[in-house]
Parts: sequence; structure tokens; C-alpha cells
Amino acid sequence: MSFKDMVKQDIQSIFLNCDEFAEAHTVKFNGDEYKDIPVVLEVVKQSERQASASDHMEGIYSVTAKAYFDINSTEGKMPEQGKYFEIDDGEAIGETYFRRYRVVTVENAMGMVCLELEQFDE
Repeated sequence: MSFKDMVKQDIQSIFLNCDEFAEAHTVKFNGDEYKDIPVVLEVVKQSERQASASDHMEGIYSVTAKAYFDINSTEGKMPEQGKYFEIDDGEAIGETYFRRYRVVTVENAMGMVCLELEQFDE
């Protein structure tokens, strides 16, 4: 077994295993929805947004996150840089609530989609 084969196996059996690191989520991007796919989502940083001198909006925070999933779970499709990526985050009033992020960077690393995401929140 080659090193690349071992990495692909580890991605599926450990990193994207819902009993280990990943959680099943529904994601939306590029007009498509993918239900119950294994995703690792980590919030990297939350900080107060840098405002310009003419910007008087206080209390808005920038949230940076990273998301990882198998490209095969989205039929080989990846989100586009600068577009939106939505991921379910519980329920509110009987409906699924989606958290919406802007895609900053997209990378396909040996079949694993790696996204850097940004969101502004109150």
C-alpha cells in the first residue's frame, strides 16, 4: 500500500469518521444541497471587526472557520472562492437553521476539500 493510499484510508476511517472527528451535516453551495455528509468544522478565531473611520457599526465580529469534507460526498463538486457556503447548525422554530459563510480559500488535498471561511456576526 502506498503512502497516498494510506492517507486516503486515514481520511475516511479516522478524520472524517463521525465517531471520531467529523459530524454529519447538511451543506449548501453553488445552488446544491448535500445532506448528512461527514464534515469537520472548526472555528479558528472570533475577533472584533476592523472598522474604518467612517464606519460606525459597533458590535460586529469577524468569525474565521475551516471546514473539511470528502470531495466524493459532494459528487466531485467544490464551493467557489468568494461565494457562500452554508452548513446546518441546529433547529429554530421547527426548521433547520443554516450558518452562512463566505468562502475565502478552497483547496483539494488528495480528495479532501479544505475551506477557509469567513462570517460576520453580532
